Amino acid sequence: MTRRGLIVWIGVSATAILSTSIIALVGGYRLNMTPSEALGLWRIKELNRPVAIGDLVFACPPPSAPFLEARKLGYLRYGLCAGGLAPLIKAVAALPGQNVEIGADVVIDGRPIPASGIRATDGEGRPLRPFAGGIVPLDHLFLHSSFASSYDSRYFGPLPTSGLLGLARPVLTFDP
Repeated sequence: MTRRGLIVWIGVSATAILSTSIIALVGGYRLNMTPSEALGLWRIKELNRPVAIGDLVFACPPPSAPFLEARKLGYLRYGLCAGGLAPLIKAVAALPGQNVEIGADVVIDGRPIPASGIRATDGEGRPLRPFAGGIVPLDHLFLHSSFASSYDSRYFGPLPTSGLLGLARPVLTFDP
């Protein structure tokens, strides 16, 4: 291949990658690279009804100091949410007005949540502080993943519904 041919090939390839990325972002597609849910390509589907317990959703965490620190510690990825944070894929475990108790596991309105054990330390041995528990405030959601090492509301508490992007739907995914 000639030098000119190589430059053209690189230019066409870069344009194709950039175009595909823009179309994917505008179309609501996201790549999940964390084990909290299946790895691969997901799509954000508009939520045309009230959010419900069990809904798998995409939600942006607020760019508050605890979340920015969680990003520095590697609990969260970089993304297009405010503060450069990536949206989370989590299941809705509690709605506003529900009571969340945190002990060895999570209990919502007296009902234990499966696969909700609380860890004392992260994978690096750093201490984790669980959410204190309480009533989920108005306009907030308590989010959960059954993945044991998930960084979810067990640790950061309920998230504002203003960060809710929509339902999370797998497109091309696989479980590691």
